[in-house]
Formats: sequence, structure tokens, C-alpha cells
Amino acid sequence: MLQLRLSRRVLHFNFPARTSRGALTEHVAHYLHLHDSAEPQVEGLGEAAPLAGLSPDYRPDFEATLEGFVREFNRRQLRELLPEEAAELVGPEWPALRFALETAVLDLQHGGRHLLYDTAFSRGEAGVPINGLIWMGEAAFMREQIEKKLTEGYTCLKLKIGSLDFATELDLLREIRMVAGPERLTLRVDANGAFAPTEALHKLEQLARFELHSIEQPIRAGQWAAMREVCRHSPVPVALDEELIGLTEVAQQEALLEQTRPAYLILKPTLVGGLQASQAWAARAQAQGIGWWLTSALESNVGLNAVSQLASSCAQPGFPQGLGTGQLYHNNVAAPLRIQEGQLYYNPRGVWERPEG
Repeated sequence: MLQLRLSRRVLHFNFPARTSRGALTEHVAHYLHLHDSAEPQVEGLGEAAPLAGLSPDYRPDFEATLEGFVREFNRRQLRELLPEEAAELVGPEWPALRFALETAVLDLQHGGRHLLYDTAFSRGEAGVPINGLIWMGEAAFMREQIEKKLTEGYTCLKLKIGSLDFATELDLLREIRMVAGPERLTLRVDANGAFAPTEALHKLEQLARFELHSIEQPIRAGQWAAMREVCRHSPVPVALDEELIGLTEVAQQEALLEQTRPAYLILKPTLVGGLQASQAWAARAQAQGIGWWLTSALESNVGLNAVSQLASSCAQPGFPQGLGTGQLYHNNVAAPLRIQEGQLYYNPRGVWERPEG
């Protein structure tokens, strides 16, 4: 019989991770451990780590819901569970839990070796290009991060903006472009909804001078009419991120894409409903000529590995993904993931830590 158990770890950031919604200093990750009672030493592992202020399932009853789900799952005494059936056991209002269960099922199906998809990345034969993430902070802190990423060989950087004075943020972008032009370095920015609709286009015109690849979520989610105008007139391609959260019905998703017509979607499995839900969003976007990329959502290395393997299985080759979050925590789950010259690599023969607390 298939059996589940739970563990958790409080992850501590190496620095206060600031966004326009505030600063994070810790993040609680919950882990689903799945095994067959006939072979208990083989275990599939999945991570549920909803984000404060953003995830639909970041609620006071989340831990109680997890515990109740595990009890009910074990009571069912399932003999097998296919990956495509995993999401059916969890309601769409619990996207992080869905992501964890899907990951654990795939892992167990492949022998409990942290292997979800058989790709060149998961075999250790190729890396996945990623953007270097520059966190919000004082100007000196952001400059320090930028210099470090450029030295490390990144060819794509993503800057969190919206917390500093806008003129200071423009100065930072100007400094970057003085060092690395668009032919050498792709620049993405993420406003996390920080711009007011009335000021967004004016700010985007100023940002466009730096030949940006895209801007994520320039205005707050839920303002579809305003977002349509921003997407239509912005000189910088717009990517939707928070806008996708909570849209679980196909009709809602299609309506959003038809009404706003963004250039890109940012797909975070923890937030949009898991691995299959992310693939469905990607297919819907491609059908409408909209680009997309996958991004981790501050999970530990367990969740990062899952999103990275998904990206290696279906993302556009050579297109940088948002997978540079593995170095955020000083007590991350140790895993054989490494970043070299702007690419994430996985060693399938490496050693994993057991996330037991």
C-alpha cells in the first residue's frame, strides 16, 4: 500500500529577501514522503512551501490541512497512483500541496532517486540556462549583487524593482548597460505589481531606454482592463506572473490571455497548481502565440529540482529560466545542484540530504 508521511523545515534566508510586498527572513517548507509499504526504503519526495502574502494556500489552516490530507491518503490504502491522478486528489485551492504530491509520485515512480523526467539535465549531461536574480535592497547592495553576477558569467539578469526611488533604479540599469550592452546581457525586470496604472506607461517608456527583455507584472494583479492597455502600449514586453494565481478554470485562463494579450507568462508550479497545471498554461499560451518560462518560488532544493527538471523537459532550449534561488538559504536541503556561468546543473550521482527538520 502507498503511504505518506510529513516533515518540515524552517528555511532561513542569507539576507532579508525584499520584494514590493515586504521582506522575507524565513520560509517554512513541508515535505511529503511517499513510499510503498512493500518497499519502504524507496521514497518519493515532494515539497509544499506556500509563500506568505502570495500563495492561495498560505493560510492558518494549511498545516492542519496537510495533516488531514496525509491521514485520508493513508486511510484509502491505494495500491498505485499515476502522476496524472495525483492532482485529482487535491483541490485546486491548494496548489503547493498539489505540486508536492505530483513531485513525490513522479519521484517514487522513478525509484526514489529525485528523478522526475528523463532529460539531458536530469542525466547530468547538460545545464539549463537561468537568469541571475538581483534582489531589492539599498543601491549599494544591488550594485554588489550585479557585479557578482556579471563576474560569474551570467548572460541574463533579472532585477527586482519597485522598492527604491525610481530614479535610483534607472541609474542602476544605466550602470549595467554601461558595462554590458544588450548584445552581451539580457535584462529582465520584475515590478511585482508596484506601478500604479496611471503611471505605468510613463515609467515603462523610461525603462525602455535600456533595451529590456521584459517586465514582470508592472501593475497589481486583478486589473484586467488596465493590464490590457499596458500590454497593448508598453514599449517593454509584459510578462504576467501574479496575474495567473488562483485562475484554476480553463475559461478563466483563456479569458485572461484573450483580454490582456501579454508577451509572456511566468509559470511557478507552486503557485499555479503544480506540474501538470504549468504544462497546461504553457500549452494554452503557445496556442495564442504567447511566450513563457518557468520559475521557482523560493522552494528549497527539493522544489527547485522539480521545477528545473520540468523546465528541462518542455521549455524552449537556450531560453533562460527563473531557477537561480538555490543559494538563498543557509540551511537549504543539501542537493547536487550547482550553478556555473549562468547555467544550472544537476549531478544524478550526487548525494541528497534528507529534509527531516
